[in-house]
Amino acid sequence: MMVGDAASIRHTEAIGFADVAAQKQMSSESIFWIASQSKPMTAAAVLMLVDEGRISLDDPIEKFLPEFRSQMIVAEKDDQHVLLRKPNHSVTIRHLLSHTGGMPFRSEVEQPTLDALPLATAVRSYAMTPLQTEPGTHYQYSNAGINTTARILEVVSGMPYEEFMQKRLFNPLGMTSTTFWPTEEQSSRVALSYRPTANKTDLEPFPISQLTYPLSSHTNRFPMPAGGLFSTAVDTMKFCQMILNKGEFAGTRILSEAAVSELTKRQTPDSVKESYGLGFSVNADSFGHGGAHATNMEIRPKDGLILVWMVQHAGYPGDGAKAQGVFRDWAIQHKP
Repeated sequence: MMVGDAASIRHTEAIGFADVAAQKQMSSESIFWIASQSKPMTAAAVLMLVDEGRISLDDPIEKFLPEFRSQMIVAEKDDQHVLLRKPNHSVTIRHLLSHTGGMPFRSEVEQPTLDALPLATAVRSYAMTPLQTEPGTHYQYSNAGINTTARILEVVSGMPYEEFMQKRLFNPLGMTSTTFWPTEEQSSRVALSYRPTANKTDLEPFPISQLTYPLSSHTNRFPMPAGGLFSTAVDTMKFCQMILNKGEFAGTRILSEAAVSELTKRQTPDSVKESYGLGFSVNADSFGHGGAHATNMEIRPKDGLILVWMVQHAGYPGDGAKAQGVFRDWAIQHKP
């Protein structure tokens, strides 16, 4: 549990075990699969290109990825047939970063894990997959959409996505333990994931089924922009501090204030109930994102607070699920 503001870490507390069987204590150096918390980090990198005038949020994606020029949308579908048509509007970068592009969560070829295909190959499979809804009209949470924006980043920058992230985001922020491929040393700090046992009275460890092992392999694993990152609470805090500080970190400007505003304001139309920015979930008094194994980061501008919550679990026995809410309430109540 970590509480910070735009310039400092105010409180850190590590409780429990990173490995229960080995009695390995959780610590501030523990590394977590942050999963979909990768999305706002990828979106921030994409907005760097907007700042540089190299892309616009409202550019159609086929401007950079011609394989999408012939993409169709599902007009009718039942057990016996599927009828396709051309969409009324092109899918834009803004659509993809706000999950309103009409793409499914993933394509059928992304099996059995989400990191098994090179980014360019995965994105070509999205171009071959019909859109599910008209662009800009519905919210449909989509790894495919976020991954596609990362491919655009590659094409426009001329740099592999993972290299761009390292040079332009992680290095300037000092995020030294944030990676798609934990090294041997970093792997020793990765907290195990746990889930309730069948009788719901205890916990048992389980692997990250969405990823390929060994996690350090650069041969069988590829960077997954929508959910592949591992990080620590400290590194995640640094990213959040940059966002809370309107794009600056330790005197260095990473993003423009305008870019941060676009990332963190509601982009979804009023006609949908989901409130989402560009890579960020957006609420009335906060924005942030969670991960598949229950990690979370929350930025609260009016309170001047950042809350980072790092666990690795898929459900708690007993009242464990209430813990994050108690932490949030405590942090808000005790702010200076």
